Amino acid sequence: MVDMKQDYLTKQNLIQKNDQWLEMIHFSKKRKTKFSLQEKKSALLVIDMQEYFTNKSSHAFIPSSTIIINQINQLIRWYKANKNLIIFTYHAYDKNESVGIMKKWWNEVLYTDDPLAQISSKILFNKKEDLSIKKNRYSAFYNSNLEQILAQNHIKQLVITGVMTHLCCETTAREAFMKDYEVFFVIDATATSSETLHISSIRTLSDGFAIPMKTNDICSNGEQSC
Repeated sequence: MVDMKQDYLTKQNLIQKNDQWLEMIHFSKKRKTKFSLQEKKSALLVIDMQEYFTNKSSHAFIPSSTIIINQINQLIRWYKANKNLIIFTYHAYDKNESVGIMKKWWNEVLYTDDPLAQISSKILFNKKEDLSIKKNRYSAFYNSNLEQILAQNHIKQLVITGVMTHLCCETTAREAFMKDYEVFFVIDATATSSETLHISSIRTLSDGFAIPMKTNDICSNGEQSC
């Protein structure tokens, strides 16, 4: 049984944990070297880093989400410095919008007028300048204009960060692969409610859908460092 709401990441153990995870999935990673990151063809996808998940006052708070903020901000700085595409998503519903099965499953939904629906103030996000899209299912592709944005910008690769690893991040990564995008999953810039779920996702994704990477691996591809 999975223990929910584990505080499995800390600033002190982050490097050690990520090295352990990469060692655990080495057998999968070794087979999947068919493509490498090309920053000008890639977009950074920051998934659902909202107050709902990152604010300690929220009942949906994910403890390890606060630890990955630094890595996500490093990647945001790197992508901006290299003038590459960044897309922020936020999961919410309009009042007149059908909520479908999500409310049955979770017993509630997050509406756009709720302050917790806002992207975390700790994330380097400028509402007036940065690109964001609203989503209402796990996949960022579902019922959104994400694919059109990627096509308009000639994007062939996606770098995935955010929360939750085993739900929105994993589902988006899987669908991106099925749409022929080359997917990179940043294991120290994604988080979920337990280490068990996080590891399960990155092991599965690395076997058939995405290249697992660390933040510093992404930054080392360009002239600007994190």
